[in-house]
Amino acid sequence: MVERTPILNFFTHLILLIGFLMAVGPLVIVAIAASHNLADVNKVPMSLIPGADFWVNMKTAWTTAKLGPKLLNSLIFATGVAVGKVFISAITAFSLVYFRYPGRHFIFWLIFITLMLPLEVRIVPTYAVAANVLSPYQGLLDITGITWLIEKVTGVQVALNLGLLNSFPGLILPLVATATGTFLYRQFFLTIPDELTEAARMDGAGSLRFFIDILMPLSRTNMAALGTIMFLWAWNQYLWPLLVTTDPAHATAVTELKQLIPNVGGLPEWHIAMAGTLIVMLPPLLVVVLMQRWFVRGLISTEK
Repeated sequence: MVERTPILNFFTHLILLIGFLMAVGPLVIVAIAASHNLADVNKVPMSLIPGADFWVNMKTAWTTAKLGPKLLNSLIFATGVAVGKVFISAITAFSLVYFRYPGRHFIFWLIFITLMLPLEVRIVPTYAVAANVLSPYQGLLDITGITWLIEKVTGVQVALNLGLLNSFPGLILPLVATATGTFLYRQFFLTIPDELTEAARMDGAGSLRFFIDILMPLSRTNMAALGTIMFLWAWNQYLWPLLVTTDPAHATAVTELKQLIPNVGGLPEWHIAMAGTLIVMLPPLLVVVLMQRWFVRGLISTEK
């Protein structure tokens, strides 16, 4: 039992208030900066009284960075990554928990170890695979001598090449695997009573039927929590979309914010940049607001 006293309540609320101010403070400053003109935003210190140019700056940022199609690209990218991660994590955890085969625990730990290899660490090989998905198979054919044999017999040189650069599959597919999601689903599946599995088996439900009709409905809150986290993670990605999308038609909103920052020698229009930042922040903020109830339930739910 937790003791509740006026002094403890006061310090608890004080800590929460400080945390709230630390979290919201930068957002308030960004919003205020987005409402100033060029002269006022470059004053030191900048005035913390909102200006009168908020909507003008928002319109300028929208047109300068062409945020309309870029937001659509970000939405496709983030949604594809979130859906892919949820599906891959669920089916992988289902295999690890409900199928008995040699080495499944070793495979799980191999997957878990990849948590120590974030995207920034493996960016070069991941980019190489996206540039030519078939390059590993080409290397295998070259090492085994099959390429040389085919060329000698038929005169045809085998050169496998399938690039995914400047495409949505190239943006999405290399990021859909996640150890975090696999671990989350595995831990949830382990809480499913064995009696439920036996009852489904006695009713004639196969593995796929059990997965789709029983496990997936039970893990709705987990899907919501993982999907929300992965959507926000993908939406905020900068390095990977910057490398893969050299064509502006496939650029994301986050990478296009650089269009609002002038090159060396120009005067930074921070009020326009802050307005563009607010626009890019709105979709993930809306997702968090709409998914908050499911997100919290997915993280703390213990119901079987």
